[in-house]
Amino acid sequence: MGKHNGVKSNRLYPLCSGYPARMSLYLASRSPRRSELLARLGVAFATLDLDIPEIRANTESPRDYVARVARQKAEAGLAQLDGAADAWVLAADTEVILGDEVLGKPADAADAAAMLARLAGRRHQVVTTLWLLSAEARMHAESVSEVTFAALSDAQIAAYVASGGWQGKAGGYAIQGVAEAFVSRLCGSYSGVMGLPLHETATLLRQAGVLA
Repeated sequence: MGKHNGVKSNRLYPLCSGYPARMSLYLASRSPRRSELLARLGVAFATLDLDIPEIRANTESPRDYVARVARQKAEAGLAQLDGAADAWVLAADTEVILGDEVLGKPADAADAAAMLARLAGRRHQVVTTLWLLSAEARMHAESVSEVTFAALSDAQIAAYVASGGWQGKAGGYAIQGVAEAFVSRLCGSYSGVMGLPLHETATLLRQAGVLA
């Protein structure tokens, strides 16, 4: 992934009817999934289209890596707003962790099939870290969920890969789609596995005074 080159789009999500003259909350994400989840909290926001490299350093633990990427997204978003005093930028990063390995977004269909085969019949973690930044404040939170997959046949994996549901998804699956049937046990946050844990998000926004 290359360097970000500014705000490519700035979509508005109004609280009720009409649009506020100035947005105070920005979501640093191109993910429709995260926008949908944040909108459920009933808060007005705009989205920032940023491109941040996601490369884990050799010395980073999986959770430190997730936290760093989320922080860098928020920092890049705030920089694009040129230090607006009344702006808050929310960013998140979600990764699937198996042991000490981070299973990121598959490179292709074969990579997705290999990831699903490794997850089948096993338990893994899904970690989402949030950062909420303004020109004067920095806050963060973390959601860690334990997800157990049932055993999967080669045919099940092939059918899911053929559906395209793996594309752009950490670990090669989206829990809100067909892959939900693969999950035999979830201990944690369903919205966190989707990419934006709503309890932790609402808590941060209340602390910032963005959400009542």
